Amino acid sequence: MLGIKYEASLRGGIIILLLVFLISLLLTRNINLVMRAMVQQETRWRTANFREEQSQHFIIKYTAEDEDQISLIEGAAEKAYKEVTDVFGRHPEAPVTLVVYPDEASLARSFGWDKNEQAMGVYWGGTIRILSPRAYIKGDKVEETFYREGPMVHEFTHLMVDEVSKGNYNRWWTEGVAQYVEKQVTGFELEGPASPSSYYDLGTLEKKFDSLDQKTAYWESLQLVEMIAQQYGEEKVYDVLTALGRGMNIQQALEASLGISYTAFENQLYQRLLG
Repeated sequence: MLGIKYEASLRGGIIILLLVFLISLLLTRNINLVMRAMVQQETRWRTANFREEQSQHFIIKYTAEDEDQISLIEGAAEKAYKEVTDVFGRHPEAPVTLVVYPDEASLARSFGWDKNEQAMGVYWGGTIRILSPRAYIKGDKVEETFYREGPMVHEFTHLMVDEVSKGNYNRWWTEGVAQYVEKQVTGFELEGPASPSSYYDLGTLEKKFDSLDQKTAYWESLQLVEMIAQQYGEEKVYDVLTALGRGMNIQQALEASLGISYTAFENQLYQRLLG
């Protein structure tokens, strides 16, 4: 099993940290920072037996079997860092922890997912976790394929959304922005639904994102962000993120940034989806 076993002393440390976390929630309004600190500490415990490589902007944790993949991963991570921060016009507040898992099962276990859950990367609480490129990239042009089709740009964008909005975002918004930036930077776009005339209303997308047809949910999220960029200007996408960071909910942020009612915004989106 990857990581370390939770011995008695470690369990005691977890209990103490949980108490500190609860006290911190009572003393601070920045719950996002507290949560990120918790995730960082939990990640350090679980990857205590991993090897570590530090690049200019990342702390890369990995197992021995991926030693030969680290140069590839570091190059893609630093390239994603430069290109995505150029888009946002700002940088993360601290080095980013990047954990590399050798197979899908170990990546799934790190989140307590079903072992059959498939993902190439996941962002959570200031930490990026990715599947080793060795597990799914074969043949020539490995470096080019990993950067374009791998998870680095997408997951690093999630981190930037989290930082700018101070954790105040929902799933469809962060997935829409991550896909939008990924498409701008690498040209990669996920395959959409077979019937693009079928879509979810925004209420359903907001409340049930993870239980919906994922091709449709992701495609619709991208359409939403692209509509804002095309009709109102790309800067409005980042205005929405800034408004979220000031504590507005998504409806308020869209209305304040675009200068229209949320109902009018919904109608514009539905018209776009119907072609």
